[in-house]
Order: sequence, then structure tokens, then C-alpha cells
Amino acid sequence: MTEYNVYSDTYTKHLQKLKNVLASDKAYEQAIGGNFLAVGQLELGLLRQQGLKPGQMVIDVGCGSGRLAGPLAGIPDIRYLGIDLVQDLLDYARKICNRNDWQFVKVKSLSIPASDQVADFVVFFSVLTHLRHEDSYKYLAEANRVLKPGGCIIISFLEFRIPSHWFVFEGMLKNPDPHKHIDQFIDRDAIRAWTQHLGLNIDAIHDGDKPHIPLLSTITWDDGRSQTGLGNLGQSVAILRKPLNQNL
Repeated sequence: MTEYNVYSDTYTKHLQKLKNVLASDKAYEQAIGGNFLAVGQLELGLLRQQGLKPGQMVIDVGCGSGRLAGPLAGIPDIRYLGIDLVQDLLDYARKICNRNDWQFVKVKSLSIPASDQVADFVVFFSVLTHLRHEDSYKYLAEANRVLKPGGCIIISFLEFRIPSHWFVFEGMLKNPDPHKHIDQFIDRDAIRAWTQHLGLNIDAIHDGDKPHIPLLSTITWDDGRSQTGLGNLGQSVAILRKPLNQNL
């Protein structure tokens, strides 16, 4: 079985398990990790922080059920391509966005169905956290291909240096399901090596447990916690930039 089929099969089963025990909307929200509204606003805040403007194109890799796409849909003239392995998630994202001008595409390989140098942003929120390192590198190479010079790649990731990430690793240790989706930790040295070999620059790396995202309003998490002024995703964030003079 190819790696694509492994990832697709794992997430399809994961979504179905949630549908069996939760109401439909909650199942789609929980399928990509919960805190649907709060995290979506924080992800949008990251794009704004990096200069998102009307008329630009965002490619949302592993867009899932539309956690970012939902709040992004309110910005006029944004061009958008959301890709995912699971058709049910894409259908839900398309429904909540109600943007007929946007594309939601099911991919059949670890690739990005777009032409060279068309995107201003390529984002990987909670995506590389579930891939083998080889596949993460391949996806970043694809992002580099479709990104305009000067464009931005945003990735969120788990790392052992952040104490609050340890519970994710503990969860993997306790989960006996041989078909569970992986939760992959990435060292910052790996990110530096990947970007060096791809000719990308690292603008910033932010600790997952420290506020760094400017907020336009108070963010409230599912457990009642709130963030005002500055927020953070919980996962660490790396901001990568394609040099203006990079040749493909």
C-alpha cells in the first residue's frame, strides 16, 4: 500500500469513528483536532501577520473540514485552493465556506495540483504532524514549486522541546490501535536542513506555548480558556520565505 493510501485510509476511518459517536458538525470539527473556531481564527491571524491581502492566493494543504477556510472566506477577492485526502471533509469545507469561486480538490498523491509560482501563501496546519519526514520534505518541495518568489510557507509542528507537547506523545504510547494516525514530532534542525536544501529562508520559528499571533478580538477555546491581544496555536509555528531571486 502506498503512503498516500495509508494516510487516506487512516483518516477516512478516523472520521467514520467520530461520526458514529458525535453529531455531524461536531464530528467534522473534531476530525481535525477540535477547537474549530478558535484555531481557525488564530490561523487566519497568522496569515494577516505575514501580510495577507485581498487578491492573493492561498493554498491550504490538508484543509480538512475548513477550519482556516471558514474564517478566510469572509475576506473578499482571496483566491483559494484547499486540498485533502478525504472527500467528506472537502465537501463539508465547501459547504461552510459558500465560495463558488474557490477550489476544494481531493488529491491522490502527496502533491499540490497547481502550476508553478502561483501562490502567495502555502500553509500546512497540523499536516506535517501526521506525515513521515520524507513525505514532509516532498510536500515542502511541492510548496516551493507553486510559491511565488517572496511568498510565504507556514507550518505548524510538534517538538519535544516544548513541555506542553509531551501529552501528544503520551497519547501515542497509550493508544493500542495499530491503525492509528501518527503524531510526528519534528526537530528544528530538520526544518533548518529542509529549508537549506530547498533554498528557502526561515523568517521565524515560534514556540507553541508562547503568544505571538496578533488578535483582532478575544479567542475562546472549547475548554473556556481565552486569549486576548496575542494568541498561540499550541503547536509551534515556522514561517518560511521563498527568496525573490530563487530559480526553480
